[in-house]
Amino acid sequence: MPLYEINTRKPQIGEGTWIAPSAEVIGDVRIGKNCYIGFGAILRGDYGTIIIGDETAVEEGVTIHARPMGETVIGERVTIGHMAMIHNATIHDLAVIGMQAMICDYSEIGRWAIIAEQALVVNRLKVPAETIYAGSPAKEIGKVQDRHTETWNLAKQVYVDLTDQYSNSFKQID
Repeated sequence: MPLYEINTRKPQIGEGTWIAPSAEVIGDVRIGKNCYIGFGAILRGDYGTIIIGDETAVEEGVTIHARPMGETVIGERVTIGHMAMIHNATIHDLAVIGMQAMICDYSEIGRWAIIAEQALVVNRLKVPAETIYAGSPAKEIGKVQDRHTETWNLAKQVYVDLTDQYSNSFKQID
């Protein structure tokens, strides 16, 4: 696993979590159980702390960081899409962060909120639970419906299942 210690700060990884060999997990990063950390992801807890809840998917190319003595806290069963950036923010359980979205300092994403692809959640923005935000800067465009949660529950389970598949069958071939 690509885990690195710096200044006695070292990662803690929950049981069943799978981390891609090209990901980098540095410093005080606490990852829950059965999480997926994709290829090229960078989780840098060198002078801040990153906490990730159980069954969260951090897809390929995601960058997560925190300010000095700050925290980035990501809840359980969160989906963070490819190439998103999360910096010193809080993301509550079951939220969905779209591909290439940017979640800036001190912002907060509510439970089951959906942030659209390439959305810019600006500094200190509070996104309420069960709302959909899109644009740059991100604005509310609707409410999360049952059809959204049904679809996303299936997608979230795919990544939980994928952690087991990668753990049991992923191997480099010549």
